[in-house]
Amino acid sequence: MSGPFRFQNAGRTLQKELLSQWYGELSSANEEGVPVAYLFISGNVAELLRAFDFRLGYPEVNSLQCGIKKAAGPFILKAEDAGYSSDVCGYVKNDLGLLASGGKAPFGNLPRPDLLLCTYSGCTTYVKWFEALAEATGAPLVFLDVPYHRDPDAFASDRAYVVSQLEELIGVCEKITGKKFDETKLRGILDRSRRAEEAWTRILESARRRPSPFDAFFEAVFFMAPLYVLRGTEACVRFYETALAEIEERIAHGIGPLPEERFRVVVEGPPPWPHFRAFGELFRRWGVCAVASTYSKVGGLFDQGVRHDPDRPLESIAEHAIHCYTNWNLGLRRDLLERYVRDYSADALVIHSVKSCRSFSVGQADAREAFSHEKGIPTLFLESDLADPRYFSEAQMRNRIDAFFEALTHRRLAGAGAGGKP
Repeated sequence: MSGPFRFQNAGRTLQKELLSQWYGELSSANEEGVPVAYLFISGNVAELLRAFDFRLGYPEVNSLQCGIKKAAGPFILKAEDAGYSSDVCGYVKNDLGLLASGGKAPFGNLPRPDLLLCTYSGCTTYVKWFEALAEATGAPLVFLDVPYHRDPDAFASDRAYVVSQLEELIGVCEKITGKKFDETKLRGILDRSRRAEEAWTRILESARRRPSPFDAFFEAVFFMAPLYVLRGTEACVRFYETALAEIEERIAHGIGPLPEERFRVVVEGPPPWPHFRAFGELFRRWGVCAVASTYSKVGGLFDQGVRHDPDRPLESIAEHAIHCYTNWNLGLRRDLLERYVRDYSADALVIHSVKSCRSFSVGQADAREAFSHEKGIPTLFLESDLADPRYFSEAQMRNRIDAFFEALTHRRLAGAGAGGKP
Protein backbone atom coordinates (compact mmCIF):
# COMPACT_ATOMS: atom_id res chain seq x y z
CA MET A 1 0.00 0.00 0.00
CA SER A 2 1.09 3.53 -0.66
CA GLY A 3 -0.44 6.95 -0.27
CA PRO A 4 -1.86 8.96 2.62
CA PHE A 5 -4.07 6.27 4.12
CA ARG A 6 -5.27 6.93 7.63
CA PHE A 7 -5.43 3.28 8.69
CA GLN A 8 -2.52 1.85 6.67
CA ASN A 9 -1.09 -1.14 8.59
CA ALA A 10 -3.01 0.01 11.67
CA GLY A 11 -4.21 -3.51 12.43
CA ARG A 12 -0.77 -5.12 12.50
CA THR A 13 0.71 -2.26 14.52
CA LEU A 14 -2.02 -2.39 17.16
CA GLN A 15 -1.93 -6.19 17.25
CA LYS A 16 1.77 -6.19 18.13
CA GLU A 17 1.19 -3.57 20.81
CA LEU A 18 -1.71 -5.44 22.43
CA LEU A 19 -0.02 -8.85 22.39
CA SER A 20 3.16 -7.40 23.87
CA GLN A 21 1.09 -5.83 26.65
CA TRP A 22 -0.79 -9.12 27.22
CA TYR A 23 2.42 -11.10 27.59
CA GLY A 24 3.84 -8.44 29.91
CA GLU A 25 0.81 -8.63 32.20
CA LEU A 26 0.90 -12.42 32.11
CA SER A 27 4.60 -12.53 33.02
CA SER A 28 4.03 -10.40 36.14
CA ALA A 29 0.85 -12.13 37.34
CA ASN A 30 2.48 -14.39 39.95
CA GLU A 31 4.42 -11.53 41.52
CA GLU A 32 1.28 -9.38 41.64
CA GLY A 33 -0.78 -12.15 43.21
CA VAL A 34 -3.25 -12.28 40.29
CA PRO A 35 -4.67 -15.75 39.56
CA VAL A 36 -3.65 -17.32 36.24
CA ALA A 37 -5.63 -19.86 34.22
CA TYR A 38 -4.30 -21.86 31.29
CA LEU A 39 -6.76 -22.86 28.60
CA PHE A 40 -6.94 -23.76 24.93
CA ILE A 41 -8.02 -21.65 21.99
CA SER A 42 -10.57 -24.15 20.65
CA GLY A 43 -13.91 -23.93 22.42
CA ASN A 44 -12.57 -21.96 25.36
CA VAL A 45 -14.73 -20.24 27.96
CA ALA A 46 -12.51 -17.21 28.46
CA GLU A 47 -15.41 -14.89 29.28
CA LEU A 48 -16.40 -16.90 32.33
CA LEU A 49 -12.83 -16.86 33.66
CA ARG A 50 -12.52 -13.12 32.99
CA ALA A 51 -15.54 -12.61 35.23
CA PHE A 52 -13.31 -13.88 38.08
CA ASP A 53 -10.35 -11.69 37.00
CA PHE A 54 -8.09 -14.54 35.94
CA ARG A 55 -5.23 -13.64 33.64
CA LEU A 56 -5.37 -16.09 30.79
CA GLY A 57 -2.51 -18.05 29.25
CA TYR A 58 -2.69 -20.18 26.11
CA PRO A 59 -0.02 -22.89 25.64
CA GLU A 60 -0.95 -23.17 21.94
CA VAL A 61 -0.18 -19.50 21.40
CA ASN A 62 3.13 -19.86 23.23
CA SER A 63 4.06 -22.72 20.91
CA LEU A 64 3.17 -20.91 17.71
CA GLN A 65 5.07 -17.84 18.91
CA CYS A 66 8.12 -20.03 19.48
CA GLY A 67 7.62 -21.39 15.96
CA ILE A 68 7.46 -17.93 14.39
CA LYS A 69 10.54 -16.85 16.32
CA LYS A 70 12.36 -20.04 15.23
CA ALA A 71 12.83 -21.09 18.84
CA ALA A 72 10.67 -24.24 18.74
CA GLY A 73 13.34 -26.72 17.60
CA PRO A 74 15.37 -26.90 20.85
CA PHE A 75 12.23 -27.13 23.00
CA ILE A 76 10.86 -29.97 20.85
CA LEU A 77 14.16 -31.85 21.07
CA LYS A 78 14.18 -31.39 24.86
CA ALA A 79 10.73 -33.01 25.07
CA GLU A 80 11.83 -35.87 22.82
CA ASP A 81 14.90 -36.39 25.01
CA ALA A 82 12.46 -36.76 27.92
CA GLY A 83 10.69 -39.58 26.06
CA TYR A 84 8.01 -37.95 23.92
CA SER A 85 7.64 -39.55 20.49
CA SER A 86 8.34 -37.74 17.22
CA ASP A 87 4.66 -38.37 16.37
CA VAL A 88 3.37 -36.35 19.34
CA CYS A 89 1.89 -32.93 18.51
CA GLY A 90 4.63 -30.34 17.94
CA TYR A 91 2.73 -27.81 20.05
CA VAL A 92 2.73 -30.21 23.00
CA LYS A 93 6.43 -30.97 22.77
CA ASN A 94 7.31 -27.30 22.38
CA ASP A 95 5.26 -26.40 25.45
CA LEU A 96 6.62 -29.19 27.65
CA GLY A 97 10.16 -28.50 26.48
CA LEU A 98 9.63 -24.82 27.27
CA LEU A 99 8.33 -25.69 30.73
CA ALA A 100 11.33 -27.97 31.36
CA SER A 101 13.56 -25.04 30.38
CA GLY A 102 12.14 -22.92 33.20
CA GLY A 103 9.37 -21.25 31.19
CA LYS A 104 11.78 -18.69 29.75
CA ALA A 105 10.32 -17.96 26.31
CA PRO A 106 11.56 -15.47 23.68
CA PHE A 107 8.53 -13.31 24.45
CA GLY A 108 8.66 -13.37 28.27
CA ASN A 109 8.61 -15.62 31.31
CA LEU A 110 5.55 -17.81 31.62
CA PRO A 111 3.68 -17.66 34.96
CA ARG A 112 2.76 -20.60 37.16
CA PRO A 113 -0.95 -21.47 36.62
CA ASP A 114 -3.50 -21.50 39.42
CA LEU A 115 -5.99 -23.37 37.23
CA LEU A 116 -5.67 -25.63 34.21
CA LEU A 117 -8.93 -25.65 32.28
CA CYS A 118 -8.89 -28.29 29.56
CA THR A 119 -11.67 -27.69 27.08
CA TYR A 120 -11.94 -31.06 25.39
CA SER A 121 -13.24 -29.66 22.12
CA GLY A 122 -12.27 -31.69 19.07
CA CYS A 123 -8.80 -32.84 20.13
CA THR A 124 -8.03 -35.80 22.38
CA THR A 125 -4.39 -34.67 22.66
CA TYR A 126 -5.60 -31.76 24.81
CA VAL A 127 -6.41 -34.17 27.62
CA LYS A 128 -2.94 -35.73 27.85
CA TRP A 129 -1.26 -32.34 27.32
CA PHE A 130 -2.96 -30.78 30.34
CA GLU A 131 -2.47 -33.92 32.42
CA ALA A 132 1.26 -33.50 31.82
CA LEU A 133 1.04 -29.80 32.77
CA ALA A 134 -0.85 -30.68 35.94
CA GLU A 135 1.84 -33.17 36.93
CA ALA A 136 4.60 -30.66 36.21
CA THR A 137 3.01 -27.62 37.88
CA GLY A 138 0.77 -29.08 40.59
CA ALA A 139 -2.07 -26.81 39.48
CA PRO A 140 -5.67 -28.08 39.78
CA LEU A 141 -6.95 -29.56 36.52
CA VAL A 142 -10.57 -29.20 35.39
CA PHE A 143 -11.97 -30.87 32.28
CA LEU A 144 -14.80 -29.28 30.32
CA ASP A 145 -16.18 -32.11 28.20
CA VAL A 146 -17.58 -30.60 24.98
CA PRO A 147 -19.52 -33.07 22.81
CA TYR A 148 -18.47 -33.44 19.19
CA HIS A 149 -20.94 -31.61 16.93
CA ARG A 150 -22.39 -34.38 14.82
CA ASP A 151 -26.20 -34.28 14.86
CA PRO A 152 -28.22 -31.02 14.88
CA ASP A 153 -31.07 -32.86 16.61
CA ALA A 154 -28.81 -33.54 19.61
CA PHE A 155 -27.59 -29.96 19.91
CA ALA A 156 -30.02 -28.79 22.62
CA SER A 157 -29.11 -31.66 24.96
CA ASP A 158 -25.39 -31.20 24.21
CA ARG A 159 -25.65 -27.51 25.06
CA ALA A 160 -27.46 -28.28 28.32
CA TYR A 161 -24.70 -30.78 29.20
CA VAL A 162 -22.01 -28.13 28.73
CA VAL A 163 -24.01 -25.53 30.69
CA SER A 164 -24.25 -27.91 33.65
CA GLN A 165 -20.45 -28.19 33.64
CA LEU A 166 -20.09 -24.41 33.46
CA GLU A 167 -22.22 -24.12 36.57
CA GLU A 168 -19.84 -26.50 38.35
CA LEU A 169 -16.85 -24.51 37.02
CA ILE A 170 -18.25 -21.35 38.62
CA GLY A 171 -17.93 -23.02 42.02
CA VAL A 172 -14.32 -23.98 41.29
CA CYS A 173 -13.48 -20.41 40.25
CA GLU A 174 -15.12 -18.99 43.38
CA LYS A 175 -12.99 -21.30 45.54
CA ILE A 176 -9.70 -20.46 43.78
CA THR A 177 -10.22 -16.69 43.61
CA GLY A 178 -12.32 -16.09 46.71
CA LYS A 179 -14.74 -14.04 44.57
CA LYS A 180 -18.46 -14.53 44.12
CA PHE A 181 -19.84 -15.00 40.64
CA ASP A 182 -21.13 -11.71 39.21
CA GLU A 183 -23.53 -12.33 36.32
CA THR A 184 -23.82 -8.62 35.52
CA LYS A 185 -20.06 -8.45 35.07
CA LEU A 186 -20.16 -11.53 32.82
CA ARG A 187 -22.88 -9.97 30.66
CA GLY A 188 -20.69 -6.92 30.07
CA ILE A 189 -17.77 -9.14 29.07
CA LEU A 190 -19.99 -11.09 26.67
CA ASP A 191 -21.25 -7.89 25.08
CA ARG A 192 -17.67 -6.87 24.32
CA SER A 193 -16.99 -10.31 22.85
CA ARG A 194 -20.05 -10.04 20.62
CA ARG A 195 -19.00 -6.61 19.30
CA ALA A 196 -15.52 -7.89 18.42
CA GLU A 197 -16.95 -11.02 16.79
CA GLU A 198 -19.26 -8.98 14.59
CA ALA A 199 -16.41 -6.77 13.36
CA TRP A 200 -14.21 -9.81 12.73
CA THR A 201 -16.97 -11.44 10.69
CA ARG A 202 -17.26 -8.34 8.52
CA ILE A 203 -13.51 -8.48 7.92
CA LEU A 204 -13.68 -12.15 6.94
CA GLU A 205 -16.64 -11.61 4.62
CA SER A 206 -14.91 -8.71 2.87
CA ALA A 207 -12.91 -11.39 1.02
CA ARG A 208 -15.99 -12.13 -1.11
CA ARG A 209 -15.02 -9.04 -3.12
CA ARG A 210 -12.87 -9.28 -6.24
CA PRO A 211 -10.11 -8.43 -5.75
CA SER A 212 -10.21 -9.30 -2.09
CA PRO A 213 -9.05 -6.54 0.28
CA PHE A 214 -7.92 -9.16 2.79
CA ASP A 215 -6.02 -12.45 2.80
CA ALA A 216 -8.07 -14.82 4.95
CA PHE A 217 -5.10 -17.06 5.78
CA PHE A 218 -1.74 -15.28 5.62
CA GLU A 219 -3.17 -12.05 7.09
CA ALA A 220 -5.91 -13.65 9.15
CA VAL A 221 -3.48 -15.51 11.39
CA PHE A 222 -2.35 -12.12 12.73
CA PHE A 223 -5.73 -10.40 12.67
CA MET A 224 -7.39 -13.23 14.61
CA ALA A 225 -4.94 -13.28 17.54
CA PRO A 226 -6.58 -10.56 19.70
CA LEU A 227 -9.98 -12.26 19.39
CA TYR A 228 -8.50 -15.43 20.86
CA VAL A 229 -6.35 -14.06 23.69
CA LEU A 230 -8.15 -10.79 24.52
CA ARG A 231 -11.79 -11.61 23.79
CA GLY A 232 -14.15 -9.88 26.18
CA THR A 233 -11.97 -6.79 26.71
CA GLU A 234 -12.33 -3.24 25.46
CA ALA A 235 -8.86 -3.55 23.91
CA CYS A 236 -10.15 -6.40 21.76
CA VAL A 237 -13.12 -4.34 20.57
CA ARG A 238 -10.83 -1.41 19.80
CA PHE A 239 -8.55 -3.66 17.74
CA TYR A 240 -11.35 -5.02 15.54
CA GLU A 241 -12.89 -1.62 15.03
CA THR A 242 -9.45 -0.38 13.90
CA ALA A 243 -8.81 -3.42 11.72
CA LEU A 244 -12.24 -3.12 10.09
CA ALA A 245 -11.60 0.55 9.34
CA GLU A 246 -8.35 -0.49 7.64
CA ILE A 247 -10.17 -3.06 5.49
CA GLU A 248 -12.90 -0.56 4.59
CA GLU A 249 -10.21 1.90 3.58
CA ARG A 250 -8.64 -0.74 1.35
CA ILE A 251 -12.04 -1.37 -0.26
CA ALA A 252 -12.60 2.34 -0.88
CA HIS A 253 -9.26 2.61 -2.67
CA GLY A 254 -9.45 -0.75 -4.49
CA ILE A 255 -6.41 -2.09 -2.67
CA GLY A 256 -5.72 -5.71 -1.78
CA PRO A 257 -2.97 -7.65 -0.02
CA LEU A 258 -1.29 -8.39 -3.39
CA PRO A 259 -0.21 -6.16 -6.28
CA GLU A 260 -2.34 -8.41 -8.53
CA GLU A 261 -4.80 -11.09 -7.52
CA ARG A 262 -4.42 -13.93 -10.03
CA PHE A 263 -5.83 -16.89 -8.11
CA ARG A 264 -8.30 -17.19 -5.24
CA VAL A 265 -8.00 -20.19 -2.92
CA VAL A 266 -9.57 -21.66 0.19
CA VAL A 267 -6.97 -23.00 2.67
CA GLU A 268 -7.60 -25.98 4.96
CA GLY A 269 -5.24 -26.59 7.88
CA PRO A 270 -2.83 -24.64 10.11
CA PRO A 271 0.30 -22.80 8.93
CA PRO A 272 3.88 -24.12 9.23
CA TRP A 273 4.88 -21.53 11.81
CA PRO A 274 8.69 -22.00 11.74
CA HIS A 275 8.65 -21.35 7.97
CA PHE A 276 5.58 -19.14 7.74
CA ARG A 277 7.19 -16.35 5.70
CA ALA A 278 8.78 -18.76 3.20
CA PHE A 279 5.49 -20.67 2.88
CA GLY A 280 3.61 -17.46 2.13
CA GLU A 281 6.12 -16.33 -0.50
CA LEU A 282 5.61 -19.57 -2.43
CA PHE A 283 1.98 -18.51 -2.95
CA ARG A 284 2.47 -14.77 -3.31
CA ARG A 285 4.80 -15.22 -6.27
CA TRP A 286 1.81 -16.70 -8.13
CA GLY A 287 -0.55 -13.90 -7.09
CA VAL A 288 -2.53 -16.25 -4.83
CA CYS A 289 -4.95 -14.75 -2.32
CA ALA A 290 -6.60 -16.91 0.32
CA VAL A 291 -10.22 -15.77 0.44
CA ALA A 292 -11.31 -18.19 3.18
CA SER A 293 -9.58 -20.58 5.56
CA THR A 294 -10.47 -23.07 8.25
CA TYR A 295 -7.59 -22.20 10.57
CA SER A 296 -9.07 -18.75 11.15
CA LYS A 297 -12.14 -20.59 12.56
CA VAL A 298 -10.29 -22.83 15.01
CA GLY A 299 -11.30 -20.51 17.86
CA GLY A 300 -14.90 -20.06 16.76
CA LEU A 301 -17.13 -20.23 13.71
CA PHE A 302 -18.25 -16.64 13.99
CA ASP A 303 -18.87 -16.30 10.25
CA GLN A 304 -21.42 -19.12 10.62
CA GLY A 305 -23.53 -17.05 12.99
CA VAL A 306 -21.97 -18.07 16.32
CA ARG A 307 -22.06 -15.18 18.81
CA HIS A 308 -21.67 -14.67 22.52
CA ASP A 309 -24.92 -13.26 23.87
CA PRO A 310 -25.18 -11.24 27.09
CA ASP A 311 -28.88 -12.16 27.28
CA ARG A 312 -28.03 -15.89 27.30
CA PRO A 313 -24.71 -15.99 29.17
CA LEU A 314 -23.98 -19.64 29.87
CA GLU A 315 -25.96 -20.95 26.91
CA SER A 316 -24.05 -18.83 24.40
CA ILE A 317 -20.70 -19.74 26.02
CA ALA A 318 -21.64 -23.41 25.61
CA GLU A 319 -22.64 -22.85 21.97
CA HIS A 320 -19.31 -21.21 21.23
CA ALA A 321 -17.47 -24.15 22.82
CA ILE A 322 -19.31 -26.63 20.61
CA HIS A 323 -18.92 -24.60 17.42
CA CYS A 324 -15.19 -24.51 16.83
CA TYR A 325 -14.02 -25.96 13.52
CA THR A 326 -12.16 -29.00 14.83
CA ASN A 327 -15.20 -29.94 16.94
CA TRP A 328 -17.38 -30.39 13.83
CA ASN A 329 -17.62 -33.82 12.27
CA LEU A 330 -15.97 -34.46 8.90
CA GLY A 331 -19.19 -34.14 6.93
CA LEU A 332 -19.90 -30.68 8.35
CA ARG A 333 -16.30 -29.63 7.68
CA ARG A 334 -16.47 -30.71 4.03
CA ASP A 335 -19.79 -28.92 3.56
CA LEU A 336 -18.22 -25.76 4.97
CA LEU A 337 -15.23 -26.02 2.62
CA GLU A 338 -17.52 -26.47 -0.35
CA ARG A 339 -19.54 -23.40 0.67
CA TYR A 340 -16.37 -21.37 1.00
CA VAL A 341 -15.20 -22.37 -2.49
CA ARG A 342 -18.60 -21.43 -3.93
CA ASP A 343 -19.44 -18.32 -1.92
CA TYR A 344 -15.96 -16.78 -2.18
CA SER A 345 -15.53 -17.63 -5.89
CA ALA A 346 -12.37 -19.63 -5.25
CA ASP A 347 -10.36 -21.23 -8.04
CA ALA A 348 -8.97 -24.02 -5.88
CA LEU A 349 -8.69 -25.65 -2.48
CA VAL A 350 -5.30 -25.89 -0.75
CA ILE A 351 -4.97 -28.52 1.99
CA HIS A 352 -1.97 -28.11 4.28
CA SER A 353 -1.77 -31.34 6.26
CA VAL A 354 0.42 -31.08 9.34
CA LYS A 355 2.12 -34.22 10.62
CA SER A 356 1.44 -33.87 14.31
CA CYS A 357 -2.08 -32.35 14.45
CA ARG A 358 -4.59 -35.16 14.15
CA SER A 359 -7.59 -32.94 14.88
CA PHE A 360 -6.95 -31.15 11.60
CA SER A 361 -5.26 -33.80 9.45
CA VAL A 362 -7.74 -36.62 10.01
CA GLY A 363 -9.79 -37.12 6.86
CA GLN A 364 -7.84 -34.61 4.75
CA ALA A 365 -6.57 -37.20 2.26
CA ASP A 366 -10.15 -38.39 1.72
CA ALA A 367 -11.28 -34.77 1.37
CA ARG A 368 -8.70 -34.25 -1.37
CA GLU A 369 -10.12 -37.16 -3.34
CA ALA A 370 -13.70 -36.01 -2.81
CA PHE A 371 -13.09 -32.42 -3.88
CA SER A 372 -10.78 -33.12 -6.82
CA HIS A 373 -12.58 -36.12 -8.33
CA GLU A 374 -16.20 -35.95 -7.19
CA LYS A 375 -16.74 -32.20 -6.98
CA GLY A 376 -14.32 -31.11 -9.71
CA ILE A 377 -12.52 -28.59 -7.51
CA PRO A 378 -8.76 -28.33 -8.20
CA THR A 379 -7.08 -29.39 -4.95
CA LEU A 380 -3.46 -29.01 -3.86
CA PHE A 381 -2.27 -31.25 -1.02
CA LEU A 382 0.84 -30.20 0.95
CA GLU A 383 2.48 -31.72 4.02
CA SER A 384 4.71 -30.36 6.78
CA ASP A 385 4.18 -29.50 10.45
CA LEU A 386 2.81 -26.60 12.45
CA ALA A 387 5.68 -26.40 14.97
CA ASP A 388 8.49 -28.82 14.12
CA PRO A 389 10.92 -27.17 11.66
CA ARG A 390 12.32 -30.56 10.56
CA TYR A 391 9.27 -31.44 8.47
CA PHE A 392 9.35 -28.53 6.04
CA SER A 393 11.09 -28.88 2.67
CA GLU A 394 10.95 -25.57 0.80
CA ALA A 395 12.22 -27.06 -2.46
CA GLN A 396 9.58 -29.79 -2.42
CA MET A 397 6.88 -27.28 -1.51
CA ARG A 398 7.95 -24.98 -4.33
CA ASN A 399 7.84 -27.79 -6.90
CA ARG A 400 4.32 -28.85 -5.92
CA ILE A 401 2.95 -25.31 -5.71
CA ASP A 402 4.54 -24.26 -9.00
CA ALA A 403 3.26 -27.34 -10.81
CA PHE A 404 -0.24 -26.80 -9.44
CA PHE A 405 -0.56 -23.15 -10.43
CA GLU A 406 1.11 -23.76 -13.79
CA ALA A 407 -1.61 -26.33 -14.46
CA LEU A 408 -4.32 -23.86 -13.38
CA THR A 409 -2.80 -21.20 -15.64
CA HIS A 410 -2.78 -23.52 -18.66
CA ARG A 411 -6.33 -24.63 -17.93
CA ARG A 412 -7.45 -21.00 -17.72
CA LEU A 413 -5.69 -20.10 -20.97
CA ALA A 414 -7.17 -23.11 -22.73
CA GLY A 415 -10.63 -22.21 -21.47
CA ALA A 416 -11.07 -25.66 -19.96
CA GLY A 417 -13.51 -26.31 -17.13
CA ALA A 418 -12.31 -26.93 -13.60
CA GLY A 419 -11.77 -30.49 -12.45
CA GLY A 420 -9.27 -33.15 -11.61
CA LYS A 421 -6.35 -33.28 -9.28
CA PRO A 422 -3.18 -31.76 -10.82
